[in-house]
Amino acid sequence: MADTKYGNGNGNENGALFNTSKRIVIKIGSSLLVDPGSGVKNQWLDSLIEDIASLNRNGAQILLVSSGAIALGRNMLDLPRRPLKLDESQAAAAVGQIELGRAWSAALSKQNLVPGQILLTLNDTEGQAGRRSYLNARDTIERLLAFGTVPVINENDTVATSEIRYGDNDRLAARVATMLGADLLVLLSDIDGLYTAPPDDNSTADFIETVEQITPQIEAMAGSAGSELSRGGMVTKIEAGKIATRAGTSMIIASGKRDHPIAAIQNGERCTLFAARPVKAGARKAWIAGQLETSGSIAVDEGAAGALIRGKSLLPAGVVGVSGSFSRGDAVAIRDVRGAVLGQGLIAYNSEEAELIKGAHSDDLADLLGYAGRRALVHRDDMALLDSSVKLDNKLED
Repeated sequence: MADTKYGNGNGNENGALFNTSKRIVIKIGSSLLVDPGSGVKNQWLDSLIEDIASLNRNGAQILLVSSGAIALGRNMLDLPRRPLKLDESQAAAAVGQIELGRAWSAALSKQNLVPGQILLTLNDTEGQAGRRSYLNARDTIERLLAFGTVPVINENDTVATSEIRYGDNDRLAARVATMLGADLLVLLSDIDGLYTAPPDDNSTADFIETVEQITPQIEAMAGSAGSELSRGGMVTKIEAGKIATRAGTSMIIASGKRDHPIAAIQNGERCTLFAARPVKAGARKAWIAGQLETSGSIAVDEGAAGALIRGKSLLPAGVVGVSGSFSRGDAVAIRDVRGAVLGQGLIAYNSEEAELIKGAHSDDLADLLGYAGRRALVHRDDMALLDSSVKLDNKLED
């Protein structure tokens, strides 16, 4: 298969990938974290946190996507070992989420790390209807990272219906990684990577070391079953890989069954690397540019127009006009002083607030608004310019 490399691991290459990644999302499956009889596997969890602390000391920001709430709640409520009904799952999640948060807090505190809990639903990261939720979730997580905390993220199983579920935390982790612009996504599982066929059913299946591109042949290799405690399987991990790599995030599938699972990957233990695909503006920029109807427009002066072309966010100081009626999270057109459309983006304020702060310096926003507002009127990550030659680089500084 031209799209894969076979072997016994990526060796020091994966260690180097950890060293160069500044933002890493790590997903932990229920079967790794929860024992069906005794609850949280505290020794394993402590070893993982030691790995995370090491990454943190090396300058990486870490986000954790943790399964386990339903599994813990099932134990605590002594629910039968059968597929749970939706309301039973939600009740189990409500009980288990408290215990899950306590376990993460206790483990992280041993390494002087502060957790921050985030519960998300599908609408918070996907779909046009969730734009405001998307902005709120991303801004909150960004602030937590700026404060030096370790966000611990899970699906909000207590309120999500079957129609608005991620269905597994592999997909949630991929969405979080793309939403936060992570360099690397690590899916810790009960299997050490991707095989040409499910290895439990086929003893001759070959291990795949690197996937350069997810093709239909790669998708066909995935099995369909997860463990008793996991809703996911290799199918959901391949789907997560498609989401992550298309947005420029590399992904690793590795076994989490051993202690110190991240250190093991860094030291050359076998895993499958899904290589990030090169991105320019990205699918999200294309979505903002071409698939959203605008609810108003913002006119900017020449200085602001030049700053946007250099990849900066739009600050209130550069705004000379506001038109239309819009809410926070709506798409607005961005125009120059002659009325030409430069692009469009998702606005961080409603139309009344935008009118109030147009032309204002960022230091004056609190006095004008009555609260400490966001510095950018339209953040560069939420903006798509029409000129294809514009450098849309999310890593540029404001």
